[in-house]
Amino acid sequence: MSHPGVINDEAFVPKFTLPEPLVMADGTPVSDARVWREKRRPELINLFVDNMFGSAPGVPEGMWFEETSAVQTALNGLALRKEVTIHFKPGSSGPGMDLLLYLPARAAGPVPAFLGLNFFGNQTIHTDPGITLSTEWMGRNAKNLADDQPNPTARGAAAKRWNVEDILERGYALVTAYCGDLDPDFDDGFQNGVHPLFYQPGQSHPAADEWGTIAAWAWGLSRALDYLETDPAIDARRVAVFGHSRLGKTAVWAGATDERFAMVISNNSGCGGAALSRRHFGETIKLINDRFPHWFCANFRRYNDRENELPFDQHQLLALVAPRPLYVASAEEDRWSDPRGEFLSALYASPVYRLLGKEGLPVDEMPALNQPVMGTVAYHIRSGGHAVTSYDWARYLDFADRHLK
Repeated sequence: MSHPGVINDEAFVPKFTLPEPLVMADGTPVSDARVWREKRRPELINLFVDNMFGSAPGVPEGMWFEETSAVQTALNGLALRKEVTIHFKPGSSGPGMDLLLYLPARAAGPVPAFLGLNFFGNQTIHTDPGITLSTEWMGRNAKNLADDQPNPTARGAAAKRWNVEDILERGYALVTAYCGDLDPDFDDGFQNGVHPLFYQPGQSHPAADEWGTIAAWAWGLSRALDYLETDPAIDARRVAVFGHSRLGKTAVWAGATDERFAMVISNNSGCGGAALSRRHFGETIKLINDRFPHWFCANFRRYNDRENELPFDQHQLLALVAPRPLYVASAEEDRWSDPRGEFLSALYASPVYRLLGKEGLPVDEMPALNQPVMGTVAYHIRSGGHAVTSYDWARYLDFADRHLK
């Protein structure tokens, strides 16, 4: 992706100084794990809430779970398929989230799982005819498509991104939901998603420090984990949260704020995700806020073209995952997402891991193409562009085998 004035050459990256993860806002060094957990970590969370993602509500009163499709054998006997609706208020009206679960058919007990949101409906992750079609998109989106444009909501339209069979064969469950069940990915004034459920009397829009769309999506991932804690087929203590691109930003924020997630995977999450903002490389804060004004809280716009005034940078967001396993992945041709900035963010988050007794990223230099490095923090840059590929999933499964089994 090109844009006038965008930096895509390392020679033009401005000089910058990163805020230290292990130094309090008042300049006090963080000397041990207790100070990190009790003081510095909450301080960082609050900075990201107030200035970037916005505050989100807790578990809604009256939330309940409905099994909408009984467990059935699927995928030629490899899987058990199940569908569950999470209702966010009593009764069946109002916003809810439809979960699709694939479980390894031969599992002898509760299994670890990958949980992630999808872009255009559960039916897009596989051609399986038993997946219920998303009613949210099938009509509205089809009428906006040109005659020669592929339908992104068709069955299996995004199957290349999910590697469902590989995940199941390795002994993991896969759980997904459509992000638009929580909030549609366009600037609708926050009227058509979960936000209105929590408006105060007279309120019609989130306040400047309240949740945008990405925080709403992350909130939904936590509600999905609430359900998984009740499902005897899932070991909810071993759930990896995964996301690609804007949903990678979502997965990182969900993992940072909800410590129940056992592992966090960022795939090409770029600006607002794993990439350092102060590098001003590729997509910038101003560009992302101008194009997607609904993603972050309104306060984040104060830092348009003023990255150096941020009270944090994205390495500190990644550090909030510590000491849990974290995987950051980039792609060579995805310069908009700043692969080097993603690597440096993982590198500069690693001191927090070491303070907490974990390895962090095991290298100091960015690895070569298709040469993954794995400590408690892992990183790879692969050939190709902005996507999720079989190569990526193979690495995530290897990493999960190390840390979740």
